[in-house]
Amino acid sequence: MNKDMVKKIPEGVIWTLQQLQSAGYESYIVGGCVRDMFLDRNPNDWDVTTNAIPEQIISVFEKTDRRVVYENNFGTVGIINKGMEKDHSTYEIEITPYRTEGNYSDNRRPDNVSFSSDINEDLMRRDFTINTMAYDPINHVLIDNYNGETDLRNSVIRTVGDANERFSEDALRIMRAVRFAAQLGFMYETKTMEAIKNHASRLQHISAERIRDEFIKIIDAKFAMDGIVMLHTLGMLQYVVPELEEGINCEQGGIHSFDVWTHNLKSLEHGTNKEYPLYVKLAALFHDIGKPATRRKANGRGTKEWTFYGHEVVGARMARAIMKRLKFSNELIDKVYKLVRYHMFFSDPDAITLSAVRRMVKNVGKDMIWDLMDVRTCDRIGTGRPKEKPYRLRKYHAMIEEVMRDPISVGMLKINGDIMIGEMGLQPGRKMGWVLHALLEEVLDDPTLNTREYLEKRTLEMYEMSDEEVQKLGEAGKDKKDEEEFQAVKKLHRKHRVG
Repeated sequence: MNKDMVKKIPEGVIWTLQQLQSAGYESYIVGGCVRDMFLDRNPNDWDVTTNAIPEQIISVFEKTDRRVVYENNFGTVGIINKGMEKDHSTYEIEITPYRTEGNYSDNRRPDNVSFSSDINEDLMRRDFTINTMAYDPINHVLIDNYNGETDLRNSVIRTVGDANERFSEDALRIMRAVRFAAQLGFMYETKTMEAIKNHASRLQHISAERIRDEFIKIIDAKFAMDGIVMLHTLGMLQYVVPELEEGINCEQGGIHSFDVWTHNLKSLEHGTNKEYPLYVKLAALFHDIGKPATRRKANGRGTKEWTFYGHEVVGARMARAIMKRLKFSNELIDKVYKLVRYHMFFSDPDAITLSAVRRMVKNVGKDMIWDLMDVRTCDRIGTGRPKEKPYRLRKYHAMIEEVMRDPISVGMLKINGDIMIGEMGLQPGRKMGWVLHALLEEVLDDPTLNTREYLEKRTLEMYEMSDEEVQKLGEAGKDKKDEEEFQAVKKLHRKHRVG
């Protein structure tokens, strides 16, 4: 550990170690933060280990102006470090006593934990060699019992001790192995890789929330595409997102150089390279997940060998079902659903009108229309073809920017229910709602109609119509057409449990 690396340790971390050592205890930074320092990466978290037990740790920091925030079931104590850095940042440091662990009968937590006075006992319970190094920057002591530094230099993922034993303790460690490889670009030591394959089926016993958290970290990793490939190769993907594997050897033809599986992966890769948000990368990975279910022979029409009509509808439902199964938040599910559902919008530039763009902005929202463009770019690059032609991109961008100033929702109309009731003397009810949506349809086609004078005139005209006529006009402006437009794929919905 050279001096330049040590200088990167925050003052608050050094102070924390000093407080423990001044009270007569050992203290080290440990695990991922030491690993990241060797790799010249900025650690996200700083973990400290010590031979002090929780009560002693709390006693040390209660005498300072640092606030103890919690003690968990495993004896970890969190403290808030405030104002010691040049940027006056506030952050939390976790301090954990040396400990040994019992069996993992629930595939998640040890049945019992015992505190230890020997750091070597603590390090031997950890998962991978690259996470076992402990460093004391005050006394310049590095403990590396399992050659973690060597494995870092050789870019190797290796378990501590017997791989089958480590994975028997906590099956989620096999996904962590993939996650570290995807984050760091490392490869697996042979016995570790064989053990991962042996234990892949045990992911069935891991909670959806824990699998989701590791899956997110893989998607957000520098080598995310390789991570998904390894989940498949090592037999894990069938327990995480088996729907993706349906695209293997599902040829597409036409402009596509790859099968659906590879195309989805290449689309994710572009999203990774561009550092798009998580929901855009998920949409890129899932955008064509409905193609295997909707693939049909083209019956000799044109040059296409296969058609995939309705794949964006089926795919959006599949993506929603996958994310619900993995306990993603409703907000994230909604974003990915919309991006997958409407990703075909920019595929036919000659058919795109300003009216169509307004409706698309209405469907996905102003805050996500540029994300939809990013998914479209991922889709394009994922075909194996060159980047989008500049003139098309300029056309799309110009059209979006133009309609972003136009009304795209009932709330943006120059008339509302209060005006209809208070000033026009109309009766409230369902008919009023239909009228507003019918007016929006007209304004989406021609924004210049969004004037008080015109909308009041059209409102009075519609109130002269029958309820049935107005309802038909109004519901044309509500996005309720998926089932009607895609009756042909209902059986596929049921088959894939996405209906």
